[in-house]
Amino acid sequence: MMNDGKEWQDALPEFLLEAEMLLAKSEECLTHLHLIRNDNDAIDCMKNSLVKLAEKADAMALPAIGNFSRHIQDLICNAQSPMQLHDVALAALHDCLTLLAWQLELIDIKTGKLSLDDAEQTTLIETVAQQIPQKDAGAHYRHSMPHAS
Repeated sequence: MMNDGKEWQDALPEFLLEAEMLLAKSEECLTHLHLIRNDNDAIDCMKNSLVKLAEKADAMALPAIGNFSRHIQDLICNAQSPMQLHDVALAALHDCLTLLAWQLELIDIKTGKLSLDDAEQTTLIETVAQQIPQKDAGAHYRHSMPHAS
């Protein structure tokens, strides 16, 4: 779907509502993980919410949001077992969810453009990768994230 035209503008409010619900669900999972570290149900819930958000963002032609959601989910999926979720790792994940929420608010409702510098996304992904040890040492996260459109 292109980011312009009436069809896209009509679909945006529903996307934003779904995206907010998925982010809220991820935040609930994160809060749960502060209480019960490494709870598999909460981890799976967060991964599923991020995948759904990425798919919905892709359908709306919002690659900055889709790719960022997918990168976060990939880091969680690629974590060494058992997953090490200490306070700093949880804070880094929280920062990622906060940035996603902020980016949703910045989508131009007329054009669908999301003009942003992806440096903050890249920095947060690197921070999460450092705080959550990865099975393959993050080799597939070294490529740069695509630029927002």
